[in-house]
Amino acid sequence: MNDGIAAVSIVSGWVPIAVDAAAIALLVALLCAVLIRRGRARPLLTTVLGAAGGAAVGLFLCWLLSDQLDLFEVSLSPVSRAWVASAFGGAGIAIAALFRRGRWRRIVAGVAIPVVLLAGAIGVNADFGQYTTIGSLAGGPAAMHLPASALALQEPGAPGLRPTAKKDVSAQLWRQPARSGLPTHGVVGTVRIPGTASHFAARDAYVYLPPAALVQHPVALPVLILLSGQPGGPPNVILAGKVPEIMDAFAAAHHGLAPIVVVPDQLGAPQLNPMCLDSSLGNVKTYLTVDVADWIRTHLTVQTAASAWAIGGYSEGGTCSIQFGSADPQQFGNILDISGQLAPKNGSLAQTIQLGFGGDAAAYQAALPEHVLAANAPYRDTTAVFVTGQLDAKYSAISVKMSAAASAAGMRATRLVSPGTAHDWHTVQWALVHAAGPIYAHLGLERPA
Repeated sequence: MNDGIAAVSIVSGWVPIAVDAAAIALLVALLCAVLIRRGRARPLLTTVLGAAGGAAVGLFLCWLLSDQLDLFEVSLSPVSRAWVASAFGGAGIAIAALFRRGRWRRIVAGVAIPVVLLAGAIGVNADFGQYTTIGSLAGGPAAMHLPASALALQEPGAPGLRPTAKKDVSAQLWRQPARSGLPTHGVVGTVRIPGTASHFAARDAYVYLPPAALVQHPVALPVLILLSGQPGGPPNVILAGKVPEIMDAFAAAHHGLAPIVVVPDQLGAPQLNPMCLDSSLGNVKTYLTVDVADWIRTHLTVQTAASAWAIGGYSEGGTCSIQFGSADPQQFGNILDISGQLAPKNGSLAQTIQLGFGGDAAAYQAALPEHVLAANAPYRDTTAVFVTGQLDAKYSAISVKMSAAASAAGMRATRLVSPGTAHDWHTVQWALVHAAGPIYAHLGLERPA
């Protein structure tokens, strides 16, 4: 795919405007054809019934698939429901026009149906924030117009290479190195993290290095591991989560300081869901807690104390973060759970137990984060932040329960709500900007600029 085309936004700019304008123009043309036929009420009644019936079908499908069958494992927001209702209502108008006489009217109606449905799909996607460019629809890093070149972390003297000095950063002591040429932006690129111990077949990870990591003799920085939802992958975190932009802004306000962000793959492919366990689906727990952690310590200039390590994620990735953070406080002293689930899940409860725990229901119960929290309490030095969107009723209830369990276990737990967002990437962006303050402070980074 051409890079210029791949980079075109589908959540703002000319593409959604053009599609919306085309949909409106086609529907207006159909309505005008009805209104100019004076004295005949039947076409007008058919059009009204088509619009109302289409909107009703759209809302019914939202209710059935989202609220009853839980097909998406998330309740659609009012904004998404409005887009679906509008698109189906417009399609209803066009379908009604197909059954009236007139060749051109039928041609316009036939064109209008896919256009109005496309406009609705673009609107729903903009509400979720999952796909931000034309290239992102293809899923690969290059197609998503992301920096796909590998960071040269194995080359001597490369920025971010394993530390030459074990000097940890302190927000109180850090000063921009004189004449260091501190960059104004960090760098981001892909790395291959092999499954040496786990043998897990992971996709390429992404690494963000802040300006403070790019000087000639960098100090050891804290690290933030971020995980995508499912379906998804590392490119979604970087692009839809706007990690480089958000971390660059943080660094600009903190003299170049920001965490080194590592975005590994915990799925293997978008459609897979190994649930961050060691199971027949793959040894994801060993991959993330051993292979990825060892790779970070040996390839990046990072601190090693648990208080300087944070693990976070969105949706399924949020579930993974509380799983690992509650089970291994000696490695992860900070947890950022954004719209996470109450427990690992892959299909029904019976299927989850069979696939993830070999049919052992007791093992499943023991692995539930709330039970792990109770078993490992008290936590001496763990900061946990739980974030959900204001419009995300389902996961907000889970967040309330998990934050209470974390507090009861001794963690410094905070629960925050992203205003006006739902179970979407806008909540992730808000969390990284506004909600992660307690974690940044525990990492030793947060202080007035």
